[in-house]
Amino acid sequence: MPAVDAPEAVPSVGIPQPLVWVGAEPGRDDKVEIVQVQVAYVEMRSGPGRGYPIFYVAKRQEWLRIELRHTDWYQVRTANGKLGWVQRGQLENTVVAGGDQLFRDVVLGDYLNRRVELGAAWGRFKSEPMIRFWTAYRMSDTLSLEGSLAQVQGVYSGSTLWHVDLMAEPWSDQRLSPYFAVGVGQFKNIPNQSLVESQTTDAKLADMRLGLRWHLTDRFVLRLDGTLYTAFLSQQRTGEYRAYSAGLSFFF
Repeated sequence: MPAVDAPEAVPSVGIPQPLVWVGAEPGRDDKVEIVQVQVAYVEMRSGPGRGYPIFYVAKRQEWLRIELRHTDWYQVRTANGKLGWVQRGQLENTVVAGGDQLFRDVVLGDYLNRRVELGAAWGRFKSEPMIRFWTAYRMSDTLSLEGSLAQVQGVYSGSTLWHVDLMAEPWSDQRLSPYFAVGVGQFKNIPNQSLVESQTTDAKLADMRLGLRWHLTDRFVLRLDGTLYTAFLSQQRTGEYRAYSAGLSFFF
């Protein structure tokens, strides 16, 4: 009776043992992430960019070692020693050992581990052009402390605003993430000298802001927000001002 070949083993989610990484540096297993391809294929290029040619295609269930990162490109090594670059979007369709964690969580972890943010935005304060700069410190995955400085140059006056906000981002693990902020600061309005009997306004300020973040990469974030400012002009009088802005921030 002819011998019957044993059925091919179905690859498990756990890392196959033993698995020899041809060409890999010894002793680096604790410094790399190992993922398994879950889609039909992943394209490997000779360099970190779409302008480099595709020289190898890693197929479904194949294991990849992530050894280096350059912006949104990752240098990976296959078990047979192929070394190339893969765009982050393709690696989001992989799983780590155990199968219960998507690679997007590894990418997200890079973002969440960054604590300091700098940014700039352009917008409108009432009907006047406004430019705003901010710096923020991430205290946790969902809470940040942010300081902002804004300059408004109107037709009849110029205004300077600064405020410190506590910002909550409940869904910071999403690429498109809404946030909410409240804070206090100072509002100063200086009328043009050509105006008769004009007076400088210097008042305490409170603000409430709703916004939306779009995480372009792990470092760059596009921000859209709307803010309601309340200036305490006197004990009996307050002024309310609405502002809208769009800007770009950078984490490091």
